[in-house]
Amino acid sequence: MLALITGASSGMGKDMAKVLAQKGYDLILVARRKELLTDLKKELKTKVTIIDLDLTIEENVYKLYDKTKNKNIDILINNAGFGLFGLFYKTDLDTELKMIDLNIKAYHILTKLFLQDFIKKDQGYILNVCSSAGFMAGPRLSTYYATKNYITKLTMAINEELRIMKSNVHISALCPGPVKTEFTKVAKGDFVIKGADSYYVAEYAIDKLFKNKMLIVPTLYMKITLFLNRFAPYRLSLFVASKIQERKSK
Repeated sequence: MLALITGASSGMGKDMAKVLAQKGYDLILVARRKELLTDLKKELKTKVTIIDLDLTIEENVYKLYDKTKNKNIDILINNAGFGLFGLFYKTDLDTELKMIDLNIKAYHILTKLFLQDFIKKDQGYILNVCSSAGFMAGPRLSTYYATKNYITKLTMAINEELRIMKSNVHISALCPGPVKTEFTKVAKGDFVIKGADSYYVAEYAIDKLFKNKMLIVPTLYMKITLFLNRFAPYRLSLFVASKIQERKSK
């Protein structure tokens, strides 16, 4: 059994590696920071392969696939990603384009290529780490929300295609709210509500992935929030989101 995890050097990616290793999975761990991957490898008791690549570079995404396509991977976890707080007209364009390259293009490419392989052998799991942001618009975190909308809806559409095909391949979207990771440090902001424990979210996500759940929402708070958001007028939803992000921004 073999799983490939991107963004595995910290946060949920690191914790998902721990969860899967405990279940006996060998791992291919991908991230930019090789030293952190090396430290993680020492903690795990299954076979671990490290690949240090910057997946904001499209060429590296294809390079990752070429390196791993013949490894008989059972699980693909697209987890690498980041955000950026701030008013849209003020945020750095180059940083946002890198975000789009990582949060959308890398997910899209790896999902498509591995999905094609999984369908050929009629087995495999894909977990796309999305966000509760994938169901809303996010003033002051606009590009990040938009990227998560893309991946959440893409994952849902593919899930339905696979269901209609009666395929044994399964794809899920993990849509947590705030999680205690490096996200806020990278995004230059902070959470208003307390973030969920990263290991708990990772464990919950893996469990629901194996139960073929399309949308995985780990906490009761976010389940209620997303349910209520369905009935809120767009302007009210945008106003509330804007105020929350305003309080997050440093």
